[in-house]
Formats: sequence, structure tokens, C-alpha cells
Amino acid sequence: MKVSNTAMKQKVTPFLWFDGNAEEAALFYTLIFENSKIGHIARFGEAGPGAKGSVMTVTFEIHGQEFVALNGGPHYSFSPAISFFVSCDDQDEVDELWDKLSQGGEKMNCGWLKDKFGVSWQIIPRELGELLHHPDALKSQRAMKAMLAMHKIDIAQIKAAFHGH
Repeated sequence: MKVSNTAMKQKVTPFLWFDGNAEEAALFYTLIFENSKIGHIARFGEAGPGAKGSVMTVTFEIHGQEFVALNGGPHYSFSPAISFFVSCDDQDEVDELWDKLSQGGEKMNCGWLKDKFGVSWQIIPRELGELLHHPDALKSQRAMKAMLAMHKIDIAQIKAAFHGH
């Protein structure tokens, strides 16, 4: 199996197990995220285990982080026990990524979603951490309570709660 030079330099590369739709997933992710691209596509040969010529693996990159999508079959599926945390610069980025990644998937609480492939994502504005971990416990508790009531994070609503409005 060929793995790109980026993966060789990167110590840890997420390998995502798909059931026949690895290429579709890689294309989906690279269309959603800026600074992303498809790398190498490896195909099964005579030895299988997939049909000769069908996609075995697809390497792709999102903001310099390489991933490998593997068509491993129906044996395993994704769970929220593993998720990808996306630190967003502002509400517009949260809104855009949330809308695109959740399309055909499942919207969950606290900025979590499952995409149409079952992969879990956390779409979180950078400043949320500052509000949730603020030294003023009362303010941070209000922010936490507001966040726990949301699916997609709305930073303006959390800030309002933080400030007692």
C-alpha cells in the first residue's frame, strides 16, 4: 500500500474504515474544507480482498493533516467515541461547516454531529474554551448551561448567557 510522503513525516495518521465509499467520503471532506486535497488512490489488485480495480485506500489532506480512507468492508463502523474537533475562527465558519458536514447526517448536542458516513465531528468556535474555563465560575457555569442546550454552537447566545443576559 502506497502512503504519501506527508504521512511518512506525520507520526500519527488517522485511518478511517469505510464500507465501499472511501473515495466518496474523501471527496466530500475535501470539498467542504479549504486547504484540502486528495492524495493517492490505491486500488485492489488480483489478490483482493476487494474487486480488482476498486478503490482500496484514498489519502487526503485537510489543513496539512493527512488521513487515509480505507474500504475495509462492513465489519466495523464509526462511533462518537472518536471524533474530529474543528476549531473555528468565527460563527460564520461554524455555520458553514455545521451545515455542510451535518447534511444527511445526525445533529447532536454541544456542537457534535455525525456526517452522512457516520464520522463524528465537533464544530467549535475558538472562543468557547475561554468562556467555559473562565476564572469566574458563575459566568463559566452560565456559558456551560447555554452550550448544553444547543446542537450547533451559537457563540452570541453563549456570550449573552456568560454575561447574565
